[in-house]
Amino acid sequence: MSRIAQFAYGALSYALFFGTFLYTAGFLTNQFVPRSIDSGETGALGTAIAIDLGLLALFAIQHSGMARPGFKRVWTRIVPQPIERATYVLLSSVVMIAVFALWRPLPGVIWSFDSVVGQAIGYGLFAMGLGTVLYSTMLIDHFELFGLRQVWDRLMKRAPRDDDFVTPSLYRHVRHPLYVGWFVTLWATPSMSSGHLLFAAVCTAYILIAVRLEERDLVSLFGRRYQNYQASTPMFIPRGQSGRPSPEAVTA
Repeated sequence: MSRIAQFAYGALSYALFFGTFLYTAGFLTNQFVPRSIDSGETGALGTAIAIDLGLLALFAIQHSGMARPGFKRVWTRIVPQPIERATYVLLSSVVMIAVFALWRPLPGVIWSFDSVVGQAIGYGLFAMGLGTVLYSTMLIDHFELFGLRQVWDRLMKRAPRDDDFVTPSLYRHVRHPLYVGWFVTLWATPSMSSGHLLFAAVCTAYILIAVRLEERDLVSLFGRRYQNYQASTPMFIPRGQSGRPSPEAVTA
């Protein structure tokens, strides 16, 4: 594949990711999208739950499995290194689109705040969570995280960059502000349906499991530096005072 073709592939993968990211906001808030977490026919309750759990399991296996170093070593024998991350992003987006398209809503409402204040708080926290997710990716090189930097460097004939190790802004206070943002995004809503609860609970459980695998990989990659970072900086909940500075990795 030529350098131009690789860049075009990476750019299209990034565009699909960003469209999927925006759709997620509409999906979880039941706004502006044709299919949302509470729209469509429910069908038999057991069947709906089984389908929803299967979709989330598919995403978890793909998203976490393809991120492991062992898989990457094998995968890059097939997929050129410059587009390995873009391919991961592309497939993650495709799986999420399948989740959006095939999701089955579940009956029942856990809570609902109909007042103007309740609606404002719910949507305000949701927007803050989604903004934290996006801001956190910017802090650790958004375009590299989603595969665009690699194909750009290849297009410009630049050598691949080494994994960096920094703790900018939010990363000085918690090790995973991106996941903190996702927690808020998943749970902050003025109306929590049974389907939304299932989605939020399973995704939260997945993050709590996946972050352990991610940190194991980061320790293998950065050794003592990351172990010191683990010892000095909490995972999700900031302390009153941040721990001593220690750099953070940019791998996902």
